[in-house]
Amino acid sequence: MDINYASSCLSELGNPTRLAIFRLLVRAGSKGVIVSDIARHLGGIPGSTLSHHLTHLVRADLIVQHRTGRQLWCRARHDVMDGLIEFLTDHCCTGLPTLGEQEDKNMEETAA
Repeated sequence: MDINYASSCLSELGNPTRLAIFRLLVRAGSKGVIVSDIARHLGGIPGSTLSHHLTHLVRADLIVQHRTGRQLWCRARHDVMDGLIEFLTDHCCTGLPTLGEQEDKNMEETAA
């Protein structure tokens, strides 16, 4: 995962409603949850508002959706979540790089 993708994911999860939706979907596991149940679990959030937040999470690739008949199912992308956690904890407590190494790393990430 690169810094731009991680930043996009974290930006979308920075909204309290989207974070609540994502946490609910993570708890649900691989089966996912239908949209109407998400609304009920979140205290009756209006459909248009929920749709708006789900669109943001889909666009960030944090969740996927599929339709079964008339039901729209949402499921968390656990692989993306795991990648984000790994990105955030990579090199944890290993010490700071020398300034020359950090400048090279910043240039590489900016160019990507």
